[in-house]
Amino acid sequence: MPAMTTLAPAAPASSTTANPDVDRAAAFLRRLFPEPRPFHVRLWEGTVLPADGPAAITLAVHTPGALRRMFRLPLEVRLGEAYLRGDFDLEGDLWEIGPALQAARRAASTPAELLALARLWRALPRDGGAGRATPEAARLRAREHSRAWDREGIRYHYDAGNDFYALFLDERMVYSCAYFAAADEDIHTAQARKLEHICRKLRLKPGERLLDIGCGWGGLVIHAAREHGVHAVGVTLSERQAELAGQRVRDAGLQDRVRIELGDYRDLADASFDKVSSVGMFEHVGPARLPEYFTHVHRVIKPGGLFMNHGIGNRPAPPASAARRMARRAVRRWVLGTGHY
Repeated sequence: MPAMTTLAPAAPASSTTANPDVDRAAAFLRRLFPEPRPFHVRLWEGTVLPADGPAAITLAVHTPGALRRMFRLPLEVRLGEAYLRGDFDLEGDLWEIGPALQAARRAASTPAELLALARLWRALPRDGGAGRATPEAARLRAREHSRAWDREGIRYHYDAGNDFYALFLDERMVYSCAYFAAADEDIHTAQARKLEHICRKLRLKPGERLLDIGCGWGGLVIHAAREHGVHAVGVTLSERQAELAGQRVRDAGLQDRVRIELGDYRDLADASFDKVSSVGMFEHVGPARLPEYFTHVHRVIKPGGLFMNHGIGNRPAPPASAARRMARRAVRRWVLGTGHY
């Protein structure tokens, strides 16, 4: 076990230990997460950067090169990859990380701050990145949000294999949020409640026709047909999903009421549905194509029908000033120009 060294919160960014790599890491973290920092940081050799007061969470950085990999762009990808690789852990109450992320946003809110942060990032140590291997990143060659782009993304993501998704999804393999009525309730019950909640929202009646766009492994269409007596069509771009969903329809004896289509929902020839659902799919459409998406739904649904669109949304960021956009591009080019982005 390495000896523990604690760097006081107010310590300057200049050298404070006998290890230059630790000093560089500490300087970067202090700039990225300015004080008062609501969490501890523990570096690979035992040095601790303490929070300003009690903290419910500790960021544990496991190797000298971890920070450099964690905070490469795009962050939403690199942080996840670094976690899977074993570069870092978050110990404690994960809900407490929210204030820290807000602090990081403030630390990069001006061009000057971005440039200072980029300089500190470039000085971070490197290592070979020894640790768990991570899957190869998706390389989509088609135009963004085109039909070919959608197909490539689906093949990379969902066609990873049904056995893989069965490891962490419920027995119906519902791939979106669940509704828990109690803290000790299991995922299977919570997902069944979510499916029923959707059916109630749609006010399904026996004999109605339901279209589920992005049907996944068929959980919703099977539930709706079995519990509410509808005739349902589920559409997916994933071959693996379509295979298993079709098999589950046959196992349930619902072939006369449920059909699984492998293909793009925009190519569906059948255009007469009483109700339409889309659960966790429209996030992948892209803002520019949302009018096309909703126009197609409007075309396939009967007059007076209902459409239930479930997805994750976020508030668009305010437009950046021209100066700030130029500064961000300059910083990005500067970092890319190192050859170690």
